Amino acid sequence: MADELDLQEAVARFVRAFGLHQPDQTPCGQPIPVSEAHALGELARDGALRQSELAHRLKLEKSTTSRLVTQLITRGWAERTPAPDDGRGRLVQLTEQGVKAAARLAEARAERFSAVLNRVPEGERADVLRALTLLTEAIDDP
Repeated sequence: MADELDLQEAVARFVRAFGLHQPDQTPCGQPIPVSEAHALGELARDGALRQSELAHRLKLEKSTTSRLVTQLITRGWAERTPAPDDGRGRLVQLTEQGVKAAARLAEARAERFSAVLNRVPEGERADVLRALTLLTEAIDDP
């Protein structure tokens, strides 16, 4: 029981320390919702995606992803286009403004993670990364 409580407390402290509990800004201090930042990152990395694929990658419901895409479109960061292989299908892709916004986020994220990693003793960095990977795999594998 103590292990579960210790894990719960450690994760809660991590979420607060990293700023993940602040839904209106990213952990790297950018004034956009975390979900939008993740969507921008996926679209910037892999280009146009079906909305269903974006939902799968973000682990969000289809309706939530639809609202998220609408928010990106309203900001001028994304657009829906017809899927070339399916007359009814639609792809979501970044606009030029969206590409710039994603680049700003990537730069801020790189600076934040670099600063965090630099505060971890060099000899323990691989252990930290390994522990995060194991924890993520345990969460992803029900």
